[in-house]
Amino acid sequence: MSRIGRKPVPVPSNVKVSIVDARIDVEGPKGKLTYQHRPEIEVTYDVAAKEVVVARRDDERQSRALHGLTRSLVANMVEGVANGYVRKLEIVGVGYQAQIKKPNTVALQVGYANQVVLEAPPGVTVVVPDATHITISGADKQAVGQFAAVIRKVRPPEPYKGKGIRYEGEAVRRKAGKSFGAK
Repeated sequence: MSRIGRKPVPVPSNVKVSIVDARIDVEGPKGKLTYQHRPEIEVTYDVAAKEVVVARRDDERQSRALHGLTRSLVANMVEGVANGYVRKLEIVGVGYQAQIKKPNTVALQVGYANQVVLEAPPGVTVVVPDATHITISGADKQAVGQFAAVIRKVRPPEPYKGKGIRYEGEAVRRKAGKSFGAK
């Protein structure tokens, strides 16, 4: 049996959970999220214990796979509306910079002839504290991570000089270059 799926999801006091049919609504100080779970899975909310319990109807392969997944998605929703998720990016390179053009729209100058302008999806907030750092935050873990990946993909870090956009703390594997190999 799924170890992750069996574990109940604790719900903080500032978060409201409502389950109607196969739809789970989670609302908290950081926002509201909704998830439609599959019919193979049963999700119940224990009001007295303040926890969400995920169970599966049978032991089919698909049901076992969805059991832990559904529990993880519900846990991410509860965590997101309670505390939110943050991804930080840093820009490395001479002349490379980011700036906010309109609210939730970031403009990147990363070595192309024109600026690359990206608009954040709804529910995701983008802040540029200085020209070389970008902070992406929101309640939806998937949306925050996806937008961070879209920004990083504009100019991923290259292995020779390390220039590009990377996650904060990401280790970029460096290569020696051809002058080192010629000796």
